[in-house]
Amino acid sequence: MTQSEDYKSRIGYLIRDARKHRGLTQHQLAELLSTSQPAINRIERGHQNLSLEMLARIGEALDSEIVALGAGPTHLRVTGPTTLSGSITVKTSKNAGVALLCASLLNRNRTVLRKVARIEEVNRLLEVLQSLGVRTRWLNDDNDLEIVPPTELDLDHIDEAAARRTRSVIMFLGPLLHRSESFALPYAGGCNLGERTVEPHMSALRPFGLEVKATEGSYHATVSEAVEPVRPIVLTERGDTVTENALMAAALNPGTTVIRNASSNYMVQDLCFFLQKLGVDVEGVGSTTLRVTGRERIDVDVDYAPSEDPIEAMSLLAASIVTKSAITIKRVPIEFLEIELATLEGMGFAYTRSPEYVALNGRTRLVDLTTEASELRAPLDKIHPMPFPGLNIDNLPFFAVIAAVAQGQTLLHDWVYENRAIYLTELTKLGAQVKLLDPHRVLVEGPTHWSGTEIVCPPALRPAVVILLAMLASKGTSVLRSTYVIHRGYEDLAARLNELGANIEPFRDI
Repeated sequence: MTQSEDYKSRIGYLIRDARKHRGLTQHQLAELLSTSQPAINRIERGHQNLSLEMLARIGEALDSEIVALGAGPTHLRVTGPTTLSGSITVKTSKNAGVALLCASLLNRNRTVLRKVARIEEVNRLLEVLQSLGVRTRWLNDDNDLEIVPPTELDLDHIDEAAARRTRSVIMFLGPLLHRSESFALPYAGGCNLGERTVEPHMSALRPFGLEVKATEGSYHATVSEAVEPVRPIVLTERGDTVTENALMAAALNPGTTVIRNASSNYMVQDLCFFLQKLGVDVEGVGSTTLRVTGRERIDVDVDYAPSEDPIEAMSLLAASIVTKSAITIKRVPIEFLEIELATLEGMGFAYTRSPEYVALNGRTRLVDLTTEASELRAPLDKIHPMPFPGLNIDNLPFFAVIAAVAQGQTLLHDWVYENRAIYLTELTKLGAQVKLLDPHRVLVEGPTHWSGTEIVCPPALRPAVVILLAMLASKGTSVLRSTYVIHRGYEDLAARLNELGANIEPFRDI
C-alpha cells in the first residue's frame, strides 16, 4: 500500500467511526452531504480522493474535529512551469445550470437535471431552494440532480445567508411572481464586478405585474395578477439573466409574450430548450426576438441535460496556450466559441477539430479540439466582447493571459463591468506587463517571462482563474490565496488540471 492509499484508508476509518458514533447510516450521511451512498462507501473504504472542502463538510456533518481540517479559506500552491498533456472533458454549463435550478420553480412536478456542475454557486442555490421547502437530491456520481417542489413554497423562511452569496437568486423573481402576491428576496451577491443596476430586470418584469421596492438588505416584491403584457417587451439591456427572468415570467403567462432585444447566449438557449420540454411554446431560439406562449400551470415530470460550458472550454484553451501545451479538449460547444477561435487563429494559434456532434440536449453542437504549442503574436485590432454571437463577455479576461505570452501589444476593452479589468493588473506580480488605461481598458505587452509569487485571489471569478493559469506557466512556486470564488464557477479545476500534468496543491492554514 502506498503512503497516499494508507492516508486515504486511515481517513476512511475515521469517517466511518465518527458516522457510527453519530448513529447514522451511509445513506443518511450521503443525504446530509448531498451525495450518494456508494460515494460514502468508497470514502470509508479509502477508495476516494477527498478535497479539503469535502473533508471539512464531512467534519461539520459528523460534528467531528477529527476530520474537520480547518474552517479557514482554501489556498492553492502551484509549482511551475508546467507542460500539460492528455485530454480533458468540458463539464456542463455553470450559467445554464443555475438558470435551470431557478426555472425548476416553474414546475410543480419532478425535475431531473443531468450532469449538473457541482460548484459553490449551485450549492448556494440548492440551500435557498431547500429553505423554500424544495426537496433536492443528487442521484448518482454523474451529478444528476432531482428537484421536487412542495405544494406551497415557504417564502417566509428563505436562507438569507446563502442567497446573499449568489447573484443568481435574482432569477427567482421571474418564476416566483406566479407563486405569491408578495415575497422578499435578499440582495444578490456573488462576484464583485462593480455596481450593476437591477433596473433592467424590473422593466422586463413590470409588464407581468411585478413591482419591487428595495429596502435595506432585501427586494420586496408585490404582484398584481390582473396585469399581463399587452405589447412586446423591449429589454433595455440585452443581458443574459434579464432575458432569462423575462422568459420564466412568460412561461406561466397563458398568453403570448414577445421579448425583443433578447440575449441569444448559450445559457438562454438552454433555458429555452428546457421550457420547451415543460410544454411552453418558445419561438426564435438563438435570435434576439423570442415569442413565448406560456401555460396556466406546469405540472410535468421532466428530464433535461444542459449543454457544456463554453467559458470552461475557453479556460482550458487558455491553459494550453499559456503553457505551450498540446492537449485535447472534449465536448466543446463550438457555436459559442467560434469568434474566440477566429481571434486566436489570427494571433497564430494552431489546433485541429473533430467533426461536429450533438450534446445530450439534442440541440447544441459540440466538437473535440486538439491544441498545438503555438507562438502567438498580438492582434492588429483591440479585443472586446459583444453579445452573442460576438466574443463572450466572460471570455475576455482569458485574452489577458493569452496576450501576455504573445509578441507585441494587445488592447483589451471590457466595457460591461466597471472594475473587472482592474483585477487583470494582478498579472504584473507574476511578471506580465499589464497597464491599466482606465477602469475598462488594459494594454498587455508580451511575451512574458513568468515568475512565481503569492497573490490573494481577486473577488471576480474569471480574473481569479486567469491568475491561476498564469501560475501554471510561472517558474518556481506560486500561492493563490482564498480561492472560494473559483469554486463558485468550476468543479475540481485544480484536480482536473493536475490530471493533465499540473502541480497544484490545495491547502489550508490549519
